[in-house]
Amino acid sequence: MNAAARTRFDLEALRALAGEKVFARGQVYHRDGQVELLAVEPGRVLAQVAGTEDYQTELTGFGDAIGGACSCPAFEDRGFCKHMVATALAANAVSGEGNTEGVGALSRIRDHLMQRGLEALVEMVTDLAARDAALFRRLDMAATMASADPRSLVEGLRKSIDGATRARGFIDYRRAPAWAGGVDDALDGITELISAGHAALALGLAERAIDRIEAAIPAIDDSDGYCGGLLERAGAIHLAAAGAARPEPIRLARQLFVREMKGDYDTFHGAVWRYGEVLGEPGLAEYRRLAAEAWAKLPPRSRAAPNTYLVDGGHERLIGILDFFADRDGDIDARIALRAEDLSSPWRYLKLAEFCLAQGREAQALRYAEDGLWVFEDARPDARLVTFAAALLVKAGRVDDAEAALWRAFEKAPSLELYQRLRELAGETARERAIEQLRVWINGGQSINWRHPGDLVVEILALDGAFDAAWLAVGQNGASMTAREDLARASEATHPRQAIDVYTERIDQLVDGGGDQAYKAAIKLLGHLATLRSADDQASHVEALKARFSRKRNFMKRLA
Repeated sequence: MNAAARTRFDLEALRALAGEKVFARGQVYHRDGQVELLAVEPGRVLAQVAGTEDYQTELTGFGDAIGGACSCPAFEDRGFCKHMVATALAANAVSGEGNTEGVGALSRIRDHLMQRGLEALVEMVTDLAARDAALFRRLDMAATMASADPRSLVEGLRKSIDGATRARGFIDYRRAPAWAGGVDDALDGITELISAGHAALALGLAERAIDRIEAAIPAIDDSDGYCGGLLERAGAIHLAAAGAARPEPIRLARQLFVREMKGDYDTFHGAVWRYGEVLGEPGLAEYRRLAAEAWAKLPPRSRAAPNTYLVDGGHERLIGILDFFADRDGDIDARIALRAEDLSSPWRYLKLAEFCLAQGREAQALRYAEDGLWVFEDARPDARLVTFAAALLVKAGRVDDAEAALWRAFEKAPSLELYQRLRELAGETARERAIEQLRVWINGGQSINWRHPGDLVVEILALDGAFDAAWLAVGQNGASMTAREDLARASEATHPRQAIDVYTERIDQLVDGGGDQAYKAAIKLLGHLATLRSADDQASHVEALKARFSRKRNFMKRLA
């Protein structure tokens, strides 16, 4: 078998994953010796690649099935990077030389360490730990876990948690992963404590970890969501510890209630049902008592100010807790009453009506939906509430009322969705009335959600297949490029000339704007134009583009 046959990673697959430019840059990195293979194993290849910084790269798979990751920013942003290409080429080079067993710096290091005495290894590791905070925390935690003294365990883990969660100044995007890794190691120690039979101790430490993580969040750039993941894990550890330790249920209920109501990051959201088995009936009864007592202390709420939220975060949490118990009791009326506490917006009415319908209370759902339309009749209509109410009115045999509600909404805030519902009820006559209403908007110079009403005229006519009228409307009222492109795609078989004109204008816009993605879209659209016109017309257009955009070199390369 020749060397090429033993190549580990398929070169064409590498090119496809990385793209030609990235592949070429990876070749340079490999050729310049910037790859240090750490381990070449049957399932993976580990390497350190020298770039702007030293990056850790891992490749998995074989042949054309290639996966992996890299610690560089390019991998985070775009995926398969030049460092991964360079690593694959380095792995191919050693696989082509024959047996890869024992290849890599880690293998050499392992062989070296096996020859050192225990005392020398201990000295080496402790020296490294003194200079590496992360390694120190891991070794300190391992030493702490080996202690049989519960007091020492708690004290050691508390120090580990405090050290890992401490934010010395602002932790930026680049440092956040290392910070999160240290906290994760500390949480590992709490998990091991549960396994070692010290669940009660783990419960208190999990609470401390949660408090410390929450306190650190303002000082961390958490763009990648590390803190949320850590809180979720710490919360799961707390639940597991409570399940194993079985603390006194009434005391646990009081602690959880305070945390659920007062927490800033919802770490204990839904604690009443998540901890239900641990709380048991005594704990649940106490939780219910606490929620009812808090609810009774709330001040009266007025519904005199539409679009002003009547329920704050604390109210919402109480409603969730009380709804859990009402659901447990099968008390649908109580659940509806809880949702009716805040009817300050059309969306709130919609959610309440949808809940009633889901519970089989169709008449009640319709009543709340109609109430919402009436309360907010002077405001901008919510199309979701309008269409929901219209559907229930039709089902109740009140078709005229449904149509009237839809027209009232359309006249205030026209939309294609509302027109479609009207078309279903009123048939073709709905089109003339809708377009007549839109002409009022056009003549008044009004916009619809920052859009020209002429776009909606075109959309309505195109939806009904009235392409002649749609193109006439474009000429009379104007329309955005988006609306004209949609119409061109829908009608190019019957109106190719108009479609060609729109596509030609769009290509000019894309190239004028510049950028690789815009050039790709322009070339694709140009190719589509070739299916709609003669070869001579296509050739003339290409020459005109070359003359007009000759200075846009990247576009010229694609056009060639």
